[in-house]
Amino acid sequence: MNYNKETDLFENTGVFPALLRLAMPTVAGQIILVIYNMADTFFVGLAKSASMLTAVTVCMPGFMFLSAIANLFGIGGGSVMARAMGSDNKERGDHATSFAFWGCLIACLCYSGLVFLFRDSAINLLGGTHPDVHAIAVEYITITVCVGGVFTGMSVLLSHLLRSQGRSVVAGIGISMGGILNIALDPLFMFYLLPAGHETLGAAVATALANLFSLVFLSLVTLFPGKSPRLRFSLSQISGGLGVGRAVIISGAPACAMTFLENTSYAVLDKLMAFYGIQAQAAVGVAKKVNMLSHCIVRGIAQGGLPLIAYNYGAQNYRRLSRAFQYTCSLAVGIALVCMAANLIFARQLIEIFIRSQPEAAELSVLFLRILCIGGPFSALAYTVISFFQALGKGVQSTALAVLRKGLLDIPMMFLLGALLPMKGLVLATPVTDIICCIVAAIMLVHSLHKVILLKKATKAKSGTSGMGNDDIPQ
Repeated sequence: MNYNKETDLFENTGVFPALLRLAMPTVAGQIILVIYNMADTFFVGLAKSASMLTAVTVCMPGFMFLSAIANLFGIGGGSVMARAMGSDNKERGDHATSFAFWGCLIACLCYSGLVFLFRDSAINLLGGTHPDVHAIAVEYITITVCVGGVFTGMSVLLSHLLRSQGRSVVAGIGISMGGILNIALDPLFMFYLLPAGHETLGAAVATALANLFSLVFLSLVTLFPGKSPRLRFSLSQISGGLGVGRAVIISGAPACAMTFLENTSYAVLDKLMAFYGIQAQAAVGVAKKVNMLSHCIVRGIAQGGLPLIAYNYGAQNYRRLSRAFQYTCSLAVGIALVCMAANLIFARQLIEIFIRSQPEAAELSVLFLRILCIGGPFSALAYTVISFFQALGKGVQSTALAVLRKGLLDIPMMFLLGALLPMKGLVLATPVTDIICCIVAAIMLVHSLHKVILLKKATKAKSGTSGMGNDDIPQ
């Protein structure tokens, strides 16, 4: 793989413009993903059925686990590849992309097969035990995960690898076009091609076809890269690069753990909220989707900044690396603050886009949204710190923060606060956990930066210079 044509963005372009060029297409893709998730909810909401809304909500963690698989191999492989680009290690980069591609393909096929075999049990586990919800949810997850799961996982994988190569624009276009197509196909399948009563099945078919389109587009971009270097997906390079495969898993584990535990957390919340009825389940599902916009924008910024940080870490340009992180963190937290304010002020208007005919669910959803959005800025800081450690290949620190953010704290917090404040406490657990995780992330970051300062002073003392050496970051 020839990296020469891809290095200018990482090495010579101003840090903030480089971050914007890498992050903005990713953010745009994330926004489109949120919009088409909201579009599913909007169109299903037109059927005026709380059971259908709840079924889509129940299936979401099972569907999003495909993103966890893709993040494990895509972000992990992209991080290793970007560091290899920085150190001009072409063979290591090819090993990383090959391992990521085939590992993701096999994992997605296995997961889709397991869900098909145990789909009834899976829906019950996710909180779809109500008879009116169960059958609809089984129908939805069969299409989106069992049939379309490989399309979803592999399209996300390719977008990660292309972005880490510096081709963020085409990666964003591929994901965005799939999202736009999903929005266009939703009403066609839900209200025209399929009979009444099968609106969720129509939404599922639209999602699977849209993700297939994204995969085809991104595959063509990968196979015919034009002037850009071609990504390699050779089976023969997997056996010779098992050490690289380990590095891919270590780098991608935090993103996988975070996505998996985030959706496990949502599944637990749905399960606990089922005690209060279908209206409460539908309400929390809509509130989570509206609040998802802020998180996805932050995720897009962090993922956009990751290859810039990883490349300069591999190139040992620590001053540029530090500035890239500072800009990434400031941008993510700033946008999260704006989104929090919008959700607090316009909560009712946002919720009523999706729920109008069910006043009880609408009132609950407004309350839930205002609670959830408080954690946005704190989550943004924690997420960018996780991404920073991930870009450097520091799996222990990033995985520890990812597990702390979702799973280790918030699930026990749901039971604790749910007992103290019935129903409201279940939702309050999320922002409380975000605040705690933010504090821990800040402490870990300060500790890491303290090591940087000590090593910088030691380097200067050894060289006898006052400004020639780059900042150093502990391995």
